[in-house]
Amino acid sequence: MPARPHPNLHTSKLRSEFLLSLAILGALAMVPLLVQSNYWLGVLIVSMYFAMMACGWNLLAGYAGQFSLAPAAFAMLGGYSTGLLAYHLDAPLWIGLPMSIIMPGLVGLVLGRIVLRLSGAYLALTTLSFAEIIRLVIYNSIDFTRGDQGLNVPALYDGRIGNYYIFLGVLTLIVGLIYWLLRLPLGRFLQAIRDDEIGAASRGIDVLRYKTIAFIISCAICGFAGGLYGTFARLVSPELGLIAQTGLVIAMVVIGGMGTLAGPLIGAMLVYTASEFLRDVGGIQMIVFAALVIIFARFFREGLWGLLRRVAVRRAASKGTP
Repeated sequence: MPARPHPNLHTSKLRSEFLLSLAILGALAMVPLLVQSNYWLGVLIVSMYFAMMACGWNLLAGYAGQFSLAPAAFAMLGGYSTGLLAYHLDAPLWIGLPMSIIMPGLVGLVLGRIVLRLSGAYLALTTLSFAEIIRLVIYNSIDFTRGDQGLNVPALYDGRIGNYYIFLGVLTLIVGLIYWLLRLPLGRFLQAIRDDEIGAASRGIDVLRYKTIAFIISCAICGFAGGLYGTFARLVSPELGLIAQTGLVIAMVVIGGMGTLAGPLIGAMLVYTASEFLRDVGGIQMIVFAALVIIFARFFREGLWGLLRRVAVRRAASKGTP
């Protein structure tokens, strides 16, 4: 049997991150009581869509150390799994939405067994190639997917406030699921693989198996985010899989705090909301976010969550000093 890391490793830190995550989600639950603008409610709904993808990608990259460049592609796959069933078979959403989890998960299983034997830049380039291939296939399969015209998707709920709470509920479930997984031996094995893959293998951990499990879960989360987004936008298109969308997800995780539970939530809310303010200045959005990613990756490895925690620790220490 593989040697298990100490069960109390990172437990208190993980619990504090989970409590902060619940506080953020609780604050978001109050927003519709304060914000009456449908536009800004829509911005926050899309922010929660990105937060779902960021949580899924963070499980793989932040906790397992596997740098994939395909989260947006799997969101696109999830969206098309729902959209194609509705368009060609008139399938209801109670069938279409579960397929947005199952299909990306199955693709993740097959792809993971192939690409997760690679590491570093090779893994990133392979997943980037997959993402572009699948996007171009969808874009050019006009008879089946309608190409760049996209597919209409039935609405899960009419009205911004209803959709807002649906997205918030799903995001809360995703955060709870990841917290639960990280408290299991699976979570400790993933962190051992991230910290020292060779050392983890020498201790009896089946590295490929656990990396594949993390990849499948990450793909399924991103896929469901895409399927749910399609029911809100009532449309899925190849633009969901653009590499720029993946770039936003990575920026959110790095700025919020990679390898932390609350980081993707903080990053997604701040980055996407900020992108709305920068929309009028065009391409400067990606320049600003790229610069922030470089700064945070170099100087603040745990992102904004790490900064907040350091400030809290210092204030607590100063209060305890006579």
